[in-house]
Amino acid sequence: MPTTLSAPVTHELIIKKSRFIACVQPMADRASAQAVVQRLWQEHPNATHICWALLAGGQSAAVDDGEPSGTAGRPMLEVLRHQDLEGVLATVVRYFGGVKLGAGGLVRAYTDAVAQALLHAEKVPLQRLLTQQCSLPYAQEGWLRRELELAGAHLTAVEHQAQVRMQWQLPEPAAAALAERINEGGQGRIAWLEHW
Repeated sequence: MPTTLSAPVTHELIIKKSRFIACVQPMADRASAQAVVQRLWQEHPNATHICWALLAGGQSAAVDDGEPSGTAGRPMLEVLRHQDLEGVLATVVRYFGGVKLGAGGLVRAYTDAVAQALLHAEKVPLQRLLTQQCSLPYAQEGWLRRELELAGAHLTAVEHQAQVRMQWQLPEPAAAALAERINEGGQGRIAWLEHW
């Protein structure tokens, strides 16, 4: 079962005078990951490289940032995959210490930096969200809002037309029970929608 991280964790390694500052953190998508990398460049303007790897919602990335091809981003991505992580960004800020490590040394340095950070990270089960939507009479809108709140669902859209159309997200395991409660309480006036 895929897991994600509960919070960011940083770990630093010194290898032959080069400094490798690794961070692993929960991340929703590629755009958010790129924003984190931009902030890292602002925090570390004198860094030689900022390499990163991402696994998030079917989006993956492996960026070597000037290191020889395949020596940083891809090995970091493999560490994330090997640990069955999802929704995680790994970054490594490198300050070059004057001693070249060679391709094998770089692969070991980047994988070790990420693996060491992951040793200190708390992993939590990944909760997949399901989107549901329906239309209903205006008189039932308040009732459905209360049902959604009780179920811990997050209301994402409401449209008022001839009927009220509502869309929400909630953890997948809770979806079937909520749908059953809505069907029972809706007295046959709830129309489930496949597309918004």
